[in-house]
Amino acid sequence: MRRAVFSLHDLPAWCALNDVKFRNVKIEEVAGRGYGLVADADLPSGGAGAMLEIPQDLVLSAQAVEDYAKTDQNFRDLLEKAGHQSHRANILLYLLMHMILSSPDFPDVHGVASAWTQYVGLLPTQIPVPTTWSEAERVYLQGTSLETAVSAKLAALTREFDAIKAKSDDLRFWYDNVWAEERVTIHDWVLLDAIYRSRSLELPSSGESMVPCLDIANHSAQATARFEEATQDQVTLVLRDSVGVSKGQEVTIDYGQGKSAAEMLFSYGFIDPECQAGKLVLPLEPMEDDPLAKAKMHIFRAPPTIQVTDGEDGVPGWSAPFAYLMCLNEEDGLNFAVVQETDGSQELKLYWQDEDATDRSHSLETLIEGHELHKIFELRVITVVLERLQQQLEELKIPVNSSKYSGPPREHIVRTATHLREVEQDLLERIVGKLEGQRDELFSDDSVLAYLGSMEPTPNDESRPQPTDDAGADEEDEDFS
Repeated sequence: MRRAVFSLHDLPAWCALNDVKFRNVKIEEVAGRGYGLVADADLPSGGAGAMLEIPQDLVLSAQAVEDYAKTDQNFRDLLEKAGHQSHRANILLYLLMHMILSSPDFPDVHGVASAWTQYVGLLPTQIPVPTTWSEAERVYLQGTSLETAVSAKLAALTREFDAIKAKSDDLRFWYDNVWAEERVTIHDWVLLDAIYRSRSLELPSSGESMVPCLDIANHSAQATARFEEATQDQVTLVLRDSVGVSKGQEVTIDYGQGKSAAEMLFSYGFIDPECQAGKLVLPLEPMEDDPLAKAKMHIFRAPPTIQVTDGEDGVPGWSAPFAYLMCLNEEDGLNFAVVQETDGSQELKLYWQDEDATDRSHSLETLIEGHELHKIFELRVITVVLERLQQQLEELKIPVNSSKYSGPPREHIVRTATHLREVEQDLLERIVGKLEGQRDELFSDDSVLAYLGSMEPTPNDESRPQPTDDAGADEEDEDFS
């Protein structure tokens, strides 16, 4: 789908029409960062006031979607048929509607216009988040925590788009104008998702929303400004406390405290140069030979993962609640039972040491404390986690080969992906070293040594000396009659 043309030269008129106010800041191209907000005058700390004011009725929030559905029948039909799956998906449908209304590919399509009908033309047509990368570029995520995350996200977006088409296929407006000639494709849906993830903000009252003009502000870990949802029915941009900005200096906001390198790249398409790995999340698969694997997955009710988090002192930590569930079995005191409820329904229950632990499947680490085999359980878990992290580290060290894919990868994408690979490899090497130390310490513990010693096989008949062939032949020759 081709996009409507709405340039920055048209923005002042749009702002005047919609009561958006810029004060002492302007939009300019910033070297290496695209467009951003730049101070148009010296802004002293504590005395600058609001640099940007956006009326509340321009904020694209959950409420805005519901309000628009009351005015446009075709959008309401789509929302009733294919919407209400998630807050994010509803906003994507809203953006899709307004892109269709403004696109030159739909000259005969009419609907109720809003301020967003024109503003969507200003939204970028390319966003460097990994879901929009080519195959030759995504191969650089090999071995990183984003490798499976991006693949899963693309598969989810495809299912989501196909479901929307299927559910709205019998709506005349949507079939005749959109789906019949495939004017909107999965590529458009992937881009809409990228736009939303990279430009949405968490507002105190409206929740996760998109705010026109404010979405032009760039990120910095040392942000000079913050946004507020004021009581005067508007969103404002103000300087941070005790911060001043000189004329010509960029005014920045913080996209999110504590986001890891992978999270920044996944959502925004870049990594802060000062950002370390921070943390990484890896999928954890159940043991193939575990007869209780399905029951454990059902009771856990969440994707099994290992989360590694860097510490301020450079010593990383880890968390893997499902690993404890993986490593406990019936002989340890873990059991499952199907319980009949008073309403006639049945529910799977988890029991640890004959006590109901269904609601504590994510905190088995605390339940096993004090058990006589506590350190054995810890050794099992650390072994499982260590093997998974070592596997990931080995995959990350494999050289990347993108030559088999058509089209060369873009240089800035390769640089960004390489940065992610470097910081995650550093974090993995440090956590692997720590876990190896914990494993070795457990192996030298007296209770662990005693338990492992008790598991050694005892002598049996097969281990006793057997007669030689000659002796056997002599016995066969004897006559016992």
